Amino acid sequence: MGLKKAGQVRQEESPAGFRRYERNYQGLLCQLGDPDPAVRRWAVRDLASYPEAASELVLLLAEEPEIEVREAIATSLELIGGRTAVEGLIPLLRSEDAGLRNTAIEVLQHLPDDVAVHTERLLVEPDSDLRIFAVNIMETLPHPRREEWLSGILRSDPHVNVVAAALNLLSEIGSERVLPGVLEAGRRFPAEPYIQFACQMVEKRIRSL
Repeated sequence: MGLKKAGQVRQEESPAGFRRYERNYQGLLCQLGDPDPAVRRWAVRDLASYPEAASELVLLLAEEPEIEVREAIATSLELIGGRTAVEGLIPLLRSEDAGLRNTAIEVLQHLPDDVAVHTERLLVEPDSDLRIFAVNIMETLPHPRREEWLSGILRSDPHVNVVAAALNLLSEIGSERVLPGVLEAGRRFPAEPYIQFACQMVEKRIRSL
């Protein structure tokens, strides 16, 4: 690997050297449209100090092609949080871009207080993938109703993959309160080997606590 010239190192360590915009909120928003990914990345990082930038960052996330800029957007949205960020991220769960969906899930997992009010709506979405994503988000959602929501999936969700996702999570966080739902899931899917196995594993873990 070739050595970097001193001037190159200084420029990378001092992003202000290649900024061509005002260092204020409007200037940072203008930088989001810059063709240079490094300029966009630094602007995104600075916008973490402006909660009102949440909607602009979500819009950029949906269109941004560079992974490093996406990662910076995710970090800033986690720092900003709030209703605007969450309501902008949830529609991205429908994206055909798996990387974008995963980024949205990761950010939502870091915003449990803001996501909780949307959980029930996600769990009744007609799209089973969205219901699975809701379960994925609950991995880091320390909400007092989490076990109730997961038990509801075991009792009534018609899709085997959604039930399997709920069982996988309950194998890590379930308590005795979910055992009736686990038994019901086993009765509802008698011909599904994985569901039978997962039910046994969840029950075994809980009874060993």
